[in-house]
Amino acid sequence: MSLLVTLGRSAALALLLATTPALATVEPSDAQRKVAVEVAESLRYGHYADVSLDDDWSQRAYSRFLDILDGQRAYLLDHDVAAFRDLQTGMDEALLDGDLARPFALYQRYHDRAESRFEWLLDRLDEGVDFAFDSEKRLELERENAPWAGGEAALNELWMKRLKNAALTLAISDQDAEQVEATLRQRYEGQLSRLRQTNEEDVFGLFMAAVTGSIDPHSEYLSPRQGESFDIQMRLSLEGIGALLQADGEYVKVSSLVPGGPAERAGALQPADRIVGVGQEGEEIVNVVGMRLDDVVDLIRGPKGSVVRLDVVPAQAVDMTRSKVIEITRDTVDLEDQAAQGEVVEVERDDGTHRVGVIEIPTFYVDFDAWQAGEEDYRSTTRDVAKEVERLQAEGVEGIVLDLRNNGGGALQEANSLIGLFIDRGPTVQVRDARGRISLYGDTESGTLYDGPLAVLVNRLSASASEIFAGAIQDYGRGLVVGSDTFGKGTVQTLNELSHGEIKLTRAKFYRISGESTQHRGVEPDIRFPSLIDPELIGESSLDNALEWDTVREVQYRTYGEPRQYLETLRSRHRERAAEHPNFHYLEQQSTLASRLREQHTSVSLNREQRQREVEAQEAEQLALENERRRALGLDPLEEWIDARDEEDGEEEPVDRAQILEAAQILLDYTQLEGTWHYAERS
Repeated sequence: MSLLVTLGRSAALALLLATTPALATVEPSDAQRKVAVEVAESLRYGHYADVSLDDDWSQRAYSRFLDILDGQRAYLLDHDVAAFRDLQTGMDEALLDGDLARPFALYQRYHDRAESRFEWLLDRLDEGVDFAFDSEKRLELERENAPWAGGEAALNELWMKRLKNAALTLAISDQDAEQVEATLRQRYEGQLSRLRQTNEEDVFGLFMAAVTGSIDPHSEYLSPRQGESFDIQMRLSLEGIGALLQADGEYVKVSSLVPGGPAERAGALQPADRIVGVGQEGEEIVNVVGMRLDDVVDLIRGPKGSVVRLDVVPAQAVDMTRSKVIEITRDTVDLEDQAAQGEVVEVERDDGTHRVGVIEIPTFYVDFDAWQAGEEDYRSTTRDVAKEVERLQAEGVEGIVLDLRNNGGGALQEANSLIGLFIDRGPTVQVRDARGRISLYGDTESGTLYDGPLAVLVNRLSASASEIFAGAIQDYGRGLVVGSDTFGKGTVQTLNELSHGEIKLTRAKFYRISGESTQHRGVEPDIRFPSLIDPELIGESSLDNALEWDTVREVQYRTYGEPRQYLETLRSRHRERAAEHPNFHYLEQQSTLASRLREQHTSVSLNREQRQREVEAQEAEQLALENERRRALGLDPLEEWIDARDEEDGEEEPVDRAQILEAAQILLDYTQLEGTWHYAERS
């Protein structure tokens, strides 16, 4: 039976539209004109890159502005874009002179088109659209490179497909006709209402996002409101779920989790997951598809101890119909939640039981207040790790693995001092500023705390200070780096006040003592583990206009070992174990499968039966892999692939744990090959 939408608009909508009239023409304020000139000066004379605000830059900034406004080519027409082609060579003058009339006019054109489109969608719902879901048509998912539509008819056809896809997605998720209609109406009414509440500050923010984002992804203008929110995050006093979010088209995507935060502790949310709905405890979930990022963040925030419900599509899901609701209790993140923790793992081998120490380092932290107050026993990463190292040595471990997975960085001074626990004085990182001047940081204290076998475990979410630490250990030959390629965040930002708002500006770049940048490429491990984190979705290389990798002159430093001479043997032994280990076999196969499915998933069918067949076929492959792993581990098979993440929490040896144990095995192999361990300069 067809799903026929026939319900009329509610009286509430009539009231809503009466109180939110169509947007009057937005005009830039004098304060915004002034700050545009200030931003231009900041970029030209303060940014790390050699920024020239010329016609070439104008082309990039104009294209980015269009992408921000209408990245899926769904609102503006070809002749709309043509009417503003003067901005291809005029964005520089608009910024340098503070003449924002044309960028604001382009936004106004987009706004008028979007407003008309949401009204059109609501009219279609009023008329009663027949969602039979028996069409043989398909909807293209990625339209960033699609041509602009030549007329309204072409956009009407596109939007009818999008409307049917939205309804089909909800119907497959077990919503009946009334629920589908109500959800879609809520979505489009909400988008229309938010659009009509746009003010000149919002428009200026979009223009600034195009300006700064055309240069690098970490430089950005912060309005007074955004600056206040940023300050709250830096103080870590925000009560929420401990997740960093970013916009991803119409969706909100998880970019990373705060170590020790509620989301990480709950284990139900992962990087690259998409949030499609948010609800408070005991209330209905609000659909947030198409909602502005800051509005979604506001919905997720709340008082400590309260529960937020999130409707989440897992990162590995191949279709937006495969969502599930999770609950997270809001909380603050305390220093204790992020403290380094050590343990002893036992590894069984033919010659007996071996003990290896593992220290998890979630972030590089320091209690600045206690440090500045002169307290002797202030908390810091280096101090906490030192205590764990001493404890593990007292327990007779044969080597130590430092687990930096998911460590997004933190205090540079702590990365620097932590390296000093494992080397006897020497440089640790080079920092090059916008003028080309290089500052050298290093460990100045003689002696080491630990000179035994060492390995550093990293993954795609190991960033910034983590990459500096891992790179230094690798360059010094002080230990092995195992895992997957790191994030590639090798730039430094500063926050400067403007006459109206603030600007976060990339001012410097990190370089290893070998002269190689950590930017874009990250740190490549000596022994690579397969990863379920897609580097095309997460990491510096996935961000638009990320600064490139380059090199400077290496500095003089002595090495403490030669791990590279053993790498072929170590890799061979690792491959033999991985081939026999269910979790590593699963990681390798799942990574390959995810890449293939992503390449294939460029459009979706608008035919319900065909759509379900495609999704079921794709999930059958994922489920088969998961159950192959579970059977090999002696676990009960699953009926639904989407339940895999929940089930892993109860496993004796989940995938994350398998990586720790394999890192310990690799370290034991290295210890055996290296022979006698001593702390001395190597040639």
